[in-house]
Amino acid sequence: MNKVFDDPKAALEGLESGMTVLLGGFGLCGIPENLILALKESGATDLTCVSNNAGVDDFGLGLLLQTRQIKKMVSSYVGENATFEKQFLGGELEVELTPQGTLAEKLRAGGAGIPAFFTPTGFGTKVAEGKDTRKFNGRDYVLEEAITGDFALVKAWKADPFGNLIYRKTARNFNPMVATAGKITVAEVEEIVPLGELDPDQVHTSGVFVQRVIKGPSYEKRIEQMTTSN
Repeated sequence: MNKVFDDPKAALEGLESGMTVLLGGFGLCGIPENLILALKESGATDLTCVSNNAGVDDFGLGLLLQTRQIKKMVSSYVGENATFEKQFLGGELEVELTPQGTLAEKLRAGGAGIPAFFTPTGFGTKVAEGKDTRKFNGRDYVLEEAITGDFALVKAWKADPFGNLIYRKTARNFNPMVATAGKITVAEVEEIVPLGELDPDQVHTSGVFVQRVIKGPSYEKRIEQMTTSN
């Protein structure tokens, strides 16, 4: 099986309107920016996007909000995107806010084949409304369903042709969980090395979870917020 694709557009073959797309990244760190741009150019609409956040107005998932290609966002943080705020308050965008740790576990469980799990996070709040609850050892828990997607788009540092991935430092964030939870996982990487060159002990995501790999043509790697001091 040849998993290496020439460009982001080719790597998204089969992605259609109405699908659920999982995306790695935290803020603007470790986002598959070239795949997001290709997704925008694909013209797919009515998408459900699952990501820690929605990028900023003119970068990351913010690009898809500008073109109104996203129908629903499942996120844990949305505070840096004015377009997101406007569409949500205007009733144009469906939003499912999920505690950050719960979102990570929902993705991990989806990748592991676990349909649901109990967590104390959110019990007694709006997060738990309409969900099953149980008590274990005197503590209340709420049942959360796992998340899987039609496509999972992740960003890694290095890959080999089989799709084994290594992430770089904090750019790892949500990417390992997202990579396991997609029916088709596409990895955007900065470098593709020959098979056998990656140290198996350093691989973060096994290639068994990855169907497609592309080397990003370029990276802006924008900084979301910069703090400087004298």
